[in-house]
Amino acid sequence: MEDYKDQETVLLAVDCIIFGFDKKNLKILLIKRDFEPEKGHWSLMGGFLKRNETLDDAAIRVLNHLTGLENVYMEQLRAYSALDRDPVERTVSVSYYALIDIPEHSALNGRFSAKWFNINEAPDLIFDHNVMVANAMSRLRYRASTKPIGFELLPEKFTMKQLQTLYETILGEKLDKRNFINKINALDILLKTEEKDMKSSRKGSYFYMFDQVKYNTKVSDGFTFKL
Repeated sequence: MEDYKDQETVLLAVDCIIFGFDKKNLKILLIKRDFEPEKGHWSLMGGFLKRNETLDDAAIRVLNHLTGLENVYMEQLRAYSALDRDPVERTVSVSYYALIDIPEHSALNGRFSAKWFNINEAPDLIFDHNVMVANAMSRLRYRASTKPIGFELLPEKFTMKQLQTLYETILGEKLDKRNFINKINALDILLKTEEKDMKSSRKGSYFYMFDQVKYNTKVSDGFTFKL
């Protein structure tokens, strides 16, 4: 069998775009790079693939090592292979994006100076990380319109107003309240609780929950999520 000893070596990395929602704003988690090149500049969280792991394993490891976060929604985005994307070594990077509810994951590993930024106020990033974020936002907008991944950014119980605010921040546009509520109710995948958020108004707003079991059953019957 032909061996690979004469082949060139290329490094393979993973970079994680971490989106969060704090009930008002869509945010992105960035770190201060602590080594050259670009030391001290803002960066996505990343690391190199090890011989004994898959790309998914590497992304989960990097996310956990740099933030302490685990068991969060994560999806592979795409690969980046521009010849000059890393000034040190020829490196191909595969990006992932993750979705978390910020209040539920408030304790972050401060060792790497991780900080949340509103998505439209984030600083410029190193290398091609700005492009990665832009691509991740495009994917998030598409996914949020065709699958119920938006609920990954919300607490277990949420108000209809919080849900609408989330979709407005993801889509980058104001939504008509009545039309939005009608669309959500037509999907029939939420469970209305008897509890109310009394901070939102004098009458309060009912809390809802995403019904995963009902959604799975509807999908098996041919249901398509669309907002």
